[in-house]
Amino acid sequence: MGDMKQAMQDVNHSLSELRRQAPEEMECFSQFMDKVLAPDALDLKTKELIALGMALTARCKYCIGMHTQSCLAAGATEKELWEVAAVAVMMGGGPALTHTAELYKALEEFRPSKKLA
Repeated sequence: MGDMKQAMQDVNHSLSELRRQAPEEMECFSQFMDKVLAPDALDLKTKELIALGMALTARCKYCIGMHTQSCLAAGATEKELWEVAAVAVMMGGGPALTHTAELYKALEEFRPSKKLA
């Protein structure tokens, strides 16, 4: 199993335990996320691209992995993801730049085809 897939598995296990330990709180958080990501003035793909950019600037490996998957599922292209990465680097500087390595790993593991764009 690849590094990013393992990271996603790890976070899913911890979230499952958190749901078991704090079910009401996690239900509220889940409802909040569903509401925020629901299409409105921005569509789901746009919202996921924003979340990916924020994950890069926040330097969160798990968020980068989750939102890369979600961006791809929402129809984003690799070109769009790399453009988001460039904006994240503009806003987040060197730390965001180094975390594009996590985006690279996520794309390597989650893209529908294994060919790198």
